[in-house]
Amino acid sequence: MRSDEAKPSAGPGMTAPADTGLREVAGLLGALERGGPDALWPEALAFVRSRVPCDACALLRRDGEVLVPLAIHGLSPDVMGRRFRLGDHPRLEAIMKGGEGRGPVLRFAADCGLPDPYDGLIPDHEDRLHIHDCVGARLGEGWGALTFDALDPNALAGALDGIAEVAAVLAPLIALAERQAALTERLSRAGELHRVLAEVPASGGEIVGRSPAVTAMLREIDAVADSDLAVLLTGETGTGKELAALRLHRRSARAGAALIQVNCAALPETLIESELFGHVRGAFTGATAERSGRFELADGGTLLLDEVGELPLSAQSKLLRTLQNGEIQRVGSDRHIKVDVRLIAATNRDLAEEVRAGRFRADLYHRLSVYPLRVPPLRDRGRDVLLLAGHFLERERARLRLRNVRLSPEAQRRLLAYGWPGNVRELEHVISRAAVRAMAQGAAHQGVLTLGPEAVGLGETPPGMAPPAEACSAGPEEGGAPPQEGATMRDAVDILQRRLIIERLRENGGNWSAAARSLGLDRSNLLRLARRLSIRDDEG
Repeated sequence: MRSDEAKPSAGPGMTAPADTGLREVAGLLGALERGGPDALWPEALAFVRSRVPCDACALLRRDGEVLVPLAIHGLSPDVMGRRFRLGDHPRLEAIMKGGEGRGPVLRFAADCGLPDPYDGLIPDHEDRLHIHDCVGARLGEGWGALTFDALDPNALAGALDGIAEVAAVLAPLIALAERQAALTERLSRAGELHRVLAEVPASGGEIVGRSPAVTAMLREIDAVADSDLAVLLTGETGTGKELAALRLHRRSARAGAALIQVNCAALPETLIESELFGHVRGAFTGATAERSGRFELADGGTLLLDEVGELPLSAQSKLLRTLQNGEIQRVGSDRHIKVDVRLIAATNRDLAEEVRAGRFRADLYHRLSVYPLRVPPLRDRGRDVLLLAGHFLERERARLRLRNVRLSPEAQRRLLAYGWPGNVRELEHVISRAAVRAMAQGAAHQGVLTLGPEAVGLGETPPGMAPPAEACSAGPEEGGAPPQEGATMRDAVDILQRRLIIERLRENGGNWSAAARSLGLDRSNLLRLARRLSIRDDEG
């Protein structure tokens, strides 16, 4: 950017101001102590808002060349799901560069030609697409940034010193939070402490969501990741089982080695053995050279068997032998090769039912399901729909080269009310299709594309699908809505289990051990079932 396009602050350095309330700082430290970094971010933003007048503000952390929102105020909720690539957003890039004698605070002139990443995303001012006063403060040595936006072009002119001061207060707290997070990570990897909060995902292949169902799943992933237990990921098509597998690998001791994926449904039956175990030259027609199989490629790392329920019985027996012996044998070879592989399997089938039907080997099922983990459907994830929508909207903004792509309030309501039989994958397609449709209809105004309900185009939830979790959450007396006409057996059982557990919790004053005894269950099994059904402590 040109130096004349931004007005730097000549404010003070990064020393804490004398008039900062000790009570407020103590509150920030208390939030960090109670809930770790995730609890600190919204409290930190509330502290900032109390001292800087603005229409919107955000706290963002840098992850490589991406800024990830940690807390927002005054912005559309889908902003929390967006990832701002610095190369796509020159204002954010300029803020992060800092230095060069400009200090940590940078103000952009009202007539600055650089696009603002939040244009059109202040929902209380739908008629005002463009932000006219923008200030950014870099935090630490490139850790992240605070951004302040106002529709009045003079609103922030006198607040630059105050912004520098709050940045100075937050800098050591952020450093402390980062050290605490690093310590928690080391303890978790040593098996001494499980994560209790879902952290902001790393950019690229991330799980976006903050609902109880996703938070519970992330806790389980982080708890089992550093072991070598075989994990069976179950869930409907399009829920993101591959992303769960990626997180398991990245948080394991094998993260430095390869994650090799095999789509079992896409393998021709005649080539399955060769793909998994490799072959030698001349082993069969077309085998013109020696080839390593997927197990060899994953040696020392992780092997993901996606759609494992599609494997034919003949391949299942050979896979079982490998898991039992830790050895493979290439097709056409007599030599046994030792492999050290952590196995993750994924399926949208009910493998227990497949075993009963004789389509899947019981012994292989038990080998694969040492630790079963369910990936929740999108309809059970509540307002995660908007976070995911923001993630995909930002992708469409970059693809279409617009200032921004946003959802109208009615479109947001329609997304929340829909049942999502195709889950996250369907949502991604809906957003992409809606953006193309809206562009074709000329809905872009001054570089901001608004997706209304007609562009989103969702109707009612298809027959047989449960409504979103928010629509059927337990009421004060019932413990849950009755099954809908056409619901599956699994939907009906889940609703009845949820109702019974909540009733027993209330009868026993929220005591999980007593509720487990009254239900004839082990407490740990009851807690696992409650996590799957997204039952919160306060519901009992």
